[in-house]
Amino acid sequence: QVQVVESGGGLVQAGGSLRLSCTTSAIYFNIYTMAWYRQAPGKQRELVATITGGRNTNYTDAVKGRFTISRDNDKKTVYLEMNNLKSEDTAVYNCNRLPARTSWAWGQGTQVTVSS
Repeated sequence: QVQVVESGGGLVQAGGSLRLSCTTSAIYFNIYTMAWYRQAPGKQRELVATITGGRNTNYTDAVKGRFTISRDNDKKTVYLEMNNLKSEDTAVYNCNRLPARTSWAWGQGTQVTVSS
């Protein structure tokens, strides 16, 4: 099973920035579309951003212009640069391939807390 490890979360004031990282053990990482998801307390997990193997990106409307997804295939890592953070961005952030597969484990996620 492919393992996924997220890091980089923390406590930040509104308007601040964070950079999340997600490293995988996938052998053919470069061909997979990768995604960042988030889940706020009491809410369903939502798709935040995606990046294809060809580095085409897509974002949910709530983060457009503020978040940037990127990838380093040599490091088998995907990043999420988050700027101008808002309190509504508070959530646990996970990454995984898109679409998710049972052969890919879900990591522990990384907590992002934005104080207003």
